[in-house]
Amino acid sequence: MKISDTIERFIRDMLAEDESIELKRNELANYFKCVPSQINYVISTRFTTERGYSVESRRGGGGYIKITRVSRDSGNNIIMHVLNSIGDNLDIMTMEAIVKNLYGSEIITAREAKLMLASCGSSALREINDGEFKNRIRSTIFKNILINLI
Repeated sequence: MKISDTIERFIRDMLAEDESIELKRNELANYFKCVPSQINYVISTRFTTERGYSVESRRGGGGYIKITRVSRDSGNNIIMHVLNSIGDNLDIMTMEAIVKNLYGSEIITAREAKLMLASCGSSALREINDGEFKNRIRSTIFKNILINLI
């Protein structure tokens, strides 16, 4: 098993007990006998907004990382959290990850997921050749869908 998978499982186990945890980057790196940037990598790729987490980080003095699992008790809270995290650009992989997470958390139905993917997917925006412009359009459409789900 890769060190990244081990670190992720360790953090997920901690989050199973508490909704929010604070970790010291250097202490965690020492525990796993890895560099602090490995901890940063795991946090930034596996504990994302799209996957239902909020991450706060402070550098210096070993730094700390606070990871909070977004409450699953209110679909509207999660939708608002996702809505606030989407910037002006939304690439297709991020959009698909968000839809997968919302569906997997039973916040949206299979039909809603299909409609979101169809309206913001590659085939719907195929006439737009400019990648950045396509991502801005996708962001706008996706945000409007989310707003209408609340």
